[in-house]
Order: sequence, then structure tokens, then C-alpha cells
Amino acid sequence: MAAGLEKACHRCISKIASNACFIFGLLAFLALPLSMTFIGMKFLEDCPVQPLIPLYLLVGGVIGSLKVTLLLYDSTKMRQLLSKSVVIDDDDDDEYPWRQNAHKYYIHLTLSLFLFLWFILGNYWVFSVYLPNFIPPFHQPQDYCDKTLYIFAVGVLIISHTVLFLLIFCSCCIYCFSRQRFSSEED
Repeated sequence: MAAGLEKACHRCISKIASNACFIFGLLAFLALPLSMTFIGMKFLEDCPVQPLIPLYLLVGGVIGSLKVTLLLYDSTKMRQLLSKSVVIDDDDDDEYPWRQNAHKYYIHLTLSLFLFLWFILGNYWVFSVYLPNFIPPFHQPQDYCDKTLYIFAVGVLIISHTVLFLLIFCSCCIYCFSRQRFSSEED
């Protein structure tokens, strides 16, 4: 039964990932990590009160761009396979053909884990100096953070929290509905 569920999940994910709207959504989403990289580089020296904030944006933007680019590559590759009518039959010798690219799975898993840990660190770095001085004080010129940089970092974190909440919420809803449907089919 678990093998059938796994195969059904793979088919569902394949259909989503090969959808043109999903690809355009990824392209639009690529703007966030690219802008993080740009802001992080531009204001690298402009937050002495917490110099890790621009580093958080820079590294998160580069790794996030890499992750989204890999997702785009995988999605376009899947679209090409589907357009050539390559279909995985149930009679294949290999019941789990998607496992042939396990290295890609581990790359995505590693990047996602890194981005999640980086997100946690970014929360600490940004909110540990919540509402810093935006203009360098005369008596302590190192006790400030550029307003554009800081507001952008807070905005990125708010967007990230929102996306994370929506992913968790939608995953829970899908899980509950699938459990309900699965239990009703058994009866």
C-alpha cells in the first residue's frame, strides 16, 4: 500500500512541477533571492551594529538562487520528458524510476536544510538588533544599520515566515484530507 501511495505522490508532484504556471511562479520567485544578493552586496559594510545581516542576505540570496535555478532546471526537464510522451508504466521493471536521480534529491535536501538553518540564524541576527539607529549617532558612529538594508531584511523574513506557514498549513490540510479519503476507501 505504501508503494502505491509513493507512486501516487510522485505522479502528483510530476504534474505540478511540469505545469507552466509552476515554472512561471518559480521564475517570479527567483526575484527574491536575486534581490537579496544585490542588497547584501550593495550594503555589505553598512550595518556595523550587526555585520551579519548583509552577509545573511548575500549568502541566503546566492544559495536561494541556486536552489530555485535547480528547481527550474528539474521542472523544465520534466516538461520536456512529458512533451515527448515519456510515461512511466506500472509494468516497468523498476518500480521507482525517480530514485535513479537520488543525488539530485540529496542536493535539494542539503540546500533546503542549509536555507532553513540560515533562515533561523537570519531571524536571530535581524531581530537581535530590532529597530537599530538608521543614522550613525555622533557619540557611537558604529551603532547603526542602513535603513534600506534593515527594512529589506525584515521584509524578507516576513515573506519567509508567511511562505513557511502556508506550506505547513497546506501540507497539513492535504495530509488530513488524504487520510480521510484513504480511511473512507478502506470502509
